[in-house]
Amino acid sequence: MTEQQPSIDLSLARESACPCCSNTLYRDCCELVHLNHANADHPEKLMRSRYSAHALGLVDFVIETYHTSCEAEKHRDAIAQSVNSEWLGLEVIASSVEDEGNLGYVQFKAHYAENGNEYCLQEKSRFVTEQKGEDTVWYYLDGEYPQQQKVGRNDPCPCGSGKKHKKCCG
Repeated sequence: MTEQQPSIDLSLARESACPCCSNTLYRDCCELVHLNHANADHPEKLMRSRYSAHALGLVDFVIETYHTSCEAEKHRDAIAQSVNSEWLGLEVIASSVEDEGNLGYVQFKAHYAENGNEYCLQEKSRFVTEQKGEDTVWYYLDGEYPQQQKVGRNDPCPCGSGKKHKKCCG
């Protein structure tokens, strides 16, 4: 498999903590997958590298790791816009591989800021494998989003302050 070179200068990122919050240097973590997509040997590894690609502005990598059925190239502008957010952190909640190793799930929370506001994207992503030459390669297929529950005025505030919602962010 040929190596993919990121389209931006990542020399400073190489010696920094990986954006995927793995407590590893970028050069020892997601850079390996950014240089060769087949290095993602588990759906969680691909999901972490996709998050890091968002944080580092690697639009081409994000597009190339979508499954072909998603036709991601048609959505390049929207994907590029999402990459332009300020990515603040990643929490992996759970990951699994099923269907004899051909189907994987990763549940996560990705924190980001946009236009001065902070958000949390929570998703259960679905990944599938395909044979690409001699390599079995993971691809992002789609994701499910949890049902948003309305926060009651007397419920604990979702910001984690410990205060009632009405006395905090409500």
